[in-house]
Amino acid sequence: MDYFAHETAVIDADCIIGKGTKIWHFSHIMSHSTIDENCNIGQNVVVSSEVILGKNVKVQNNVSIYTGVICEDDVFLGPSMVFTNVINPRSAINRKNEYQKTVVKKGATIGANATIVCGNNIGEFAFIGAGAVVTKEVLPYALVVGNPSKQIGWVSEFGHTLQFNEDGFAVCKESGEKYQLKNGRVFKM
Repeated sequence: MDYFAHETAVIDADCIIGKGTKIWHFSHIMSHSTIDENCNIGQNVVVSSEVILGKNVKVQNNVSIYTGVICEDDVFLGPSMVFTNVINPRSAINRKNEYQKTVVKKGATIGANATIVCGNNIGEFAFIGAGAVVTKEVLPYALVVGNPSKQIGWVSEFGHTLQFNEDGFAVCKESGEKYQLKNGRVFKM
């Protein structure tokens, strides 16, 4: 085994778990899920069948990642955040054939207690604020908050708010990397 799993973790057969990954207390990794290298799966996490987690994904405590979710490399899932996978669930009606896909792109952060309604993708390096309820697509580098969530700004790859000048340029205060806002989208230069 090239990964660590706490003795209370349940790892079903037919999972792929990458080198250096850590799976903590009371977590359940279901069959046919894929977790790449150097991920951290916190306490009381469920990774359902057919979920794909890229490299270096950090999943905090009490997160359930349901079938239909794909997280690319370097994604951060905050404590108790929620993914859905059916738009109109009912206990008495089986809708497993209606699972919707949600892709969380490279470097995105989803804050604590946020909810991502299925079928709404999260763009590269986007930042979803704590408690936000995402009901539509989120652009790359967008900062969204609230219920329902709305975009209130842009962030750098280091997670800092970008302040664009009148020419549409901004600099990350931590990395010094430059960004351009053009036609309602942000691009790293």
